[in-house]
Amino acid sequence: MHRFSGLAREASALPGCRTERKEPAVRFLASLVTGTQQQQRNPGPHRRPLGREGPVRWNSAAKASAVKLQEKPAREKILTLESMNPQVKAVEYAVRGPIVMKAGEIEKELRKGIKKPFTEVIKANIGDAHAMGQQPITFLRQVVALCTYPNLLDSPSFPEDSKNRARRILQGCGGNSLGSYSASQGVNCIREDVAAYIERRDGGVPADPDNIYLTTGASDGIVTILKILVSGGGKSRTGVMIPIPQYPLYSAVISELDAVQVNYYLDEENCWALDVNELRRSLEEAKAYCNPKVLCIINPGNPTGQVQSRKCIEDMIHFAWEEKLFLLADEVYQDNVYSESCRFRSFKKVLYEMGPDYYNNVELASFHSTSKGYMGECGYRGGYMEVINLHPEIKGQLVKLLSVRLCPPVSGQAAMDVVVNPPVPGEESYAQFIKEKESVLNNLARKAKLAEDMFNQVPGIHCNPLQGAMYAFPRIFIPAKAIETAKVHKMAPDMFYCMKLLEETGICVVPGSGFGQREGTYHFRMTILPPAEKLKILLEKVKAFHIKFLEEYS
Repeated sequence: MHRFSGLAREASALPGCRTERKEPAVRFLASLVTGTQQQQRNPGPHRRPLGREGPVRWNSAAKASAVKLQEKPAREKILTLESMNPQVKAVEYAVRGPIVMKAGEIEKELRKGIKKPFTEVIKANIGDAHAMGQQPITFLRQVVALCTYPNLLDSPSFPEDSKNRARRILQGCGGNSLGSYSASQGVNCIREDVAAYIERRDGGVPADPDNIYLTTGASDGIVTILKILVSGGGKSRTGVMIPIPQYPLYSAVISELDAVQVNYYLDEENCWALDVNELRRSLEEAKAYCNPKVLCIINPGNPTGQVQSRKCIEDMIHFAWEEKLFLLADEVYQDNVYSESCRFRSFKKVLYEMGPDYYNNVELASFHSTSKGYMGECGYRGGYMEVINLHPEIKGQLVKLLSVRLCPPVSGQAAMDVVVNPPVPGEESYAQFIKEKESVLNNLARKAKLAEDMFNQVPGIHCNPLQGAMYAFPRIFIPAKAIETAKVHKMAPDMFYCMKLLEETGICVVPGSGFGQREGTYHFRMTILPPAEKLKILLEKVKAFHIKFLEEYS
């Protein structure tokens, strides 16, 4: 009421308005007050409308004043491209970049009935298993469902082992509810289960729950540890060594934190193996313009799909020990190994087997996730980070940083618990769990081989063996005429190629330039997650497109 009264007083000061005669502007404002008061006294469907005294009539002076107020220029925006954080502006993330936006536009056009040479867009740009039709693991969904709605614990529809897992998790939650905050480091009993899992995985190598940090997917852990590591300015800025090709999370975070990206190239001619001589070249060159102190590896590889040998891992650990580098091991695809000649070895296990000089000194953070493996539970955003040999005072700083975001999603923590604490022989759910897990992994192995074989039948495409992970990263030949055409369109040649592939076939893949590649080479990344029959059709379309592309630009 007082606000409208004040407006009426202000209106009386306008030229041509006299309150004693109740000129139109004042009558209008007064009617708002009266109407509001009337509504407060007599709410309901029969209240009289506001402004019931008839049309408002303004004299010329009042009109001029009102127009002048309306014509006042809009205040300039505080936040513009020029004033925003330049580090954020520098961030790029190819997996959801321009080509994916174009795919979204094409999908809208298809829904409107606009004719295309295809009927659907196949988004092979991202490793989103369930979006591609992979079915959830029953036991995982049962446990999370029980945690989410504990009344189901009385239901005979759920097996006892799933109920036991859910009760254990709920007992670790405040108020026995998944809706409560957890400790910043994560629910204690889940961290204990993660530590027990790591010990089993690594053949008895000890794991301390106090070194386990539950995270919002593996990405959250990677970003958090890099925040702690990055410091300095000028030539003392932190250098972060990353493999090329790399998962674009790393380059994006490095840009955001204003650190320095230090590239080392994986050996494509040797199935994307790691070469310690390349590490040394990269490090020595980087010392001229930054302070390299972080060394990252993705194993099994994304986007390249290689599984590093024990020797490569030993070389990397020795190099980190020798050069005093903090080691980050991204191991989210540890369950995705398809080649019979390869097996996953954790960096931590190899570190311990190299002896006390290494396992007592090398600082290592390793990461895992619910999003990959056989689970494919991307949406839960569950993950963990294990950090060993961290300085005690830095551990306190890390917990402080984690406490700012309160805690990771507790439902994601519950999903992570099932990944590290699945059914065991003798439990009711074991047979179904193993059947579902092996079905997913065997299908992925067949699709990895299918993609490799079909790509290598196409003139101008070469694909290394897909030993693990969820992607193919084939090398493509792009003719000189196409490279020149791409320049005219101000595109990287492989972006031009991938954009034409999308527009002509509806297949969305990511150009290799978004991941990094050696000068003069071109690639694209494509997930192998679509169902086998759909993947075969997709690969046939890529084959036909590539042959046509070579004919057009040769």
